[in-house]
Amino acid sequence: MHKSGFVNIIGEPNVGKSTLMNALVGDKMSVINRKPQTTRHRIMGIFNDDEYQIIFSDTPGWIESPGYKMQEVMNKFSYSTFEDADIILLIIDVLRPIDVDNQLTLRLSNVTVPKFLILNKIDASHESQIKEVKDSWHKAFSFNETFEVSAKDETGVVDLFNAIKSALPEGPEYYPKDQLTDKPERFFISEMIRGQILAQYHQEIPYSVEVEIEEFKESILRGEDFVHIRANIHVSRKTQKAILIGKQGAAIKQLGIASRKDIEEWLGKRIHLELYVRVSDDWRNDTNKLKQFGYK
Repeated sequence: MHKSGFVNIIGEPNVGKSTLMNALVGDKMSVINRKPQTTRHRIMGIFNDDEYQIIFSDTPGWIESPGYKMQEVMNKFSYSTFEDADIILLIIDVLRPIDVDNQLTLRLSNVTVPKFLILNKIDASHESQIKEVKDSWHKAFSFNETFEVSAKDETGVVDLFNAIKSALPEGPEYYPKDQLTDKPERFFISEMIRGQILAQYHQEIPYSVEVEIEEFKESILRGEDFVHIRANIHVSRKTQKAILIGKQGAAIKQLGIASRKDIEEWLGKRIHLELYVRVSDDWRNDTNKLKQFGYK
């Protein structure tokens, strides 16, 4: 008997969705950063063995009042998880004020597939706080199971993973058994660069950029695998371009060094990385640009 299905993770921005999926899949599938709105796309990570295929889906955190067309599309990615889910994981940050009435979670009332409540960041909270959050959510919705986890240090993740396996329906292989994700290498490389931008820059800069891989060329150099990568970093205004580059190019040099390290570790190959900053006026509200960057 082969079991398979789509396990979709939903929740507000910055509650630990990407960290949890990485822990479940066992690979660095999503950019992880403490800043909100880190995940912009729906990203699938696939667990495979002889008896199971589990397609985990990480989605952007729900934005209550979108300020750009880009954020409207991000919300559509979040909504799409209700359409193909075999299991839904609602992840809650137990350290945050309790909110059971936002537009995303209210859709849970119409969900007929198994729903798991995931209470995250228990390592930083106390028992009475966890109980208050759990009781509030169980009064608002019915859940098949509840798990207390710390996605960061993987506490409780094994029990959650085993429960997911038990709840999966019988099903076919939706993807080849050696496939780890639905996204190409270029996507993850652009996300690694964007992740370093989130880590190194402040204020509006990280939220105003999009990284596009213009060239990805594999070759052999001195008998070793080598990849030449050229990436465009799109910003909304000229002033942002100056900040990204920095005085005498110092900031973008550091960005390149850190990004290259991440990419080489992920690919297992030496790379040459070229970064260029392009001004794409107000791209977050430009329908054509959003399509070009994969917001479909």
